[in-house]
Amino acid sequence: VYLETYGCQMNVNDTEIAWSILQKSGYLRTRNLQEADVILLVTCSIREKAEQTIWNRLHQLKALKTKRLRSRVPLRIGILGCMAERLKEEILNREKMVDILAGPDAYRDLPRLLAVADSGQQAANVLLSLDETYADVMPVQTSPSATSAFVSIMRGCDNMCSYCIVPFTRGRERSRPVASILEEVRKLSEQGLKEVTLLGQNVNSFRDSSEVQFNNAVSTNLSRGFSTNYKPKQGGLRFAHLLDQVSRVDPEMRIRFTSPHPKDFPDEVLQLIHERDNICKQIHLPAQSGSSRVLEAMRRGYSREAYMELIRHIRESIPGVSLSSDFIAGFCGETEEDHLQTVSLLREVQYNMGFLFAYSMRQKTRAYHRLKDDVPEEVKLRRLEELITVFREEATKANMTSVGCTQLVLVEGHSKRSASDLCGRNDGNLKVIFPDVEMEDVNNSEVRVRAQPGDYVLVKITSTSSQTLKGHVLCRTTLKDSSAY
Repeated sequence: VYLETYGCQMNVNDTEIAWSILQKSGYLRTRNLQEADVILLVTCSIREKAEQTIWNRLHQLKALKTKRLRSRVPLRIGILGCMAERLKEEILNREKMVDILAGPDAYRDLPRLLAVADSGQQAANVLLSLDETYADVMPVQTSPSATSAFVSIMRGCDNMCSYCIVPFTRGRERSRPVASILEEVRKLSEQGLKEVTLLGQNVNSFRDSSEVQFNNAVSTNLSRGFSTNYKPKQGGLRFAHLLDQVSRVDPEMRIRFTSPHPKDFPDEVLQLIHERDNICKQIHLPAQSGSSRVLEAMRRGYSREAYMELIRHIRESIPGVSLSSDFIAGFCGETEEDHLQTVSLLREVQYNMGFLFAYSMRQKTRAYHRLKDDVPEEVKLRRLEELITVFREEATKANMTSVGCTQLVLVEGHSKRSASDLCGRNDGNLKVIFPDVEMEDVNNSEVRVRAQPGDYVLVKITSTSSQTLKGHVLCRTTLKDSSAY
């Protein structure tokens, strides 16, 4: 089997889950497309461009499949994930070359689907589940040199933002039991991994209701000035509890989480991030727009003012926090004035990292049924360029404050651009480049060492851009020892 992954980090994790299931059924994995008997594409539907990439890829694979028809074993092609969920009929009718379709909740069914395909029929399972979390499937870590891993803690989303396809392709929110998450994190720690990112579509609304004794009627505390599109949920173990437990597994292992919703940041979560050395002082806070009018049309559940109040509160609670965000340019009905409000929000907050996109209307969403995609494409793209320019200017200013500071960096490997430099990430998840030279080891000052992937080093920052910091390395250290700096 040959697996190819597109789209978000959730899909990378899904690829590992699918491979874990196939491996148990006796499949072998190949990195060589030519020798594959099964090609599986793990797909994304978040924007039209993502889907177009898959249609193009299928066109390329057609030739490979036709050639294989004349030889030994037929080649099976499968579409997995969000696009399978969204476009089942269209894919099966338009692409007779596609043998199997499996939605995000149907990966356990892959061996059966492939067996059906072997009999010459197309096979599909895109049923969404209310309880599938793959809690008992340990994802297979595919890169032996990796220093970090993603751990899926929940699936689906209940927010129903008007622009978003995720609730329709990934279904309702459900969380993995805390015990199974902790077991996976322990295993990763034993394998020597130094960083774990807790993963979910709305990661901080985590609620493990699998154990009855925790289902007492306590509803969630939302961030001040925020509301939800659904009834407050009662009981269960919340995100603060999970974060606390995960951070205790290995004090030398960094903990991050993504992607959260701004509404689910009660004080206990912020307090934990502030207190624990190994929970990174980095928060992703998707704003989507700086205009309250557009935010209402997007059904985000907050105004610009409430969002800015939360930013202030986070910065007070976690000094030195690194902030990142998502923005959509040209949403339905967005005026030039709305756009300028987003520009001013970018200037006001000064994010360290950003993910910015032009709006792409998706079928099934509320916007598709209720709103008009009335911002011309060229206007969307111009606004997007303006947002990117402002974001980069402000990120450069934000990063300039690091010059002259010493930062703890987790080494990932050699820099892509230079074999004589190493590359790693700081607490704020920014890339840091520094020369690969001998240095002192804090725990053994007698020896000179060179940094290896998975080591923590202290780096003095000497220059920055909007995306990257550069510096010179001071010494190898540990997370615990570095907290004194």
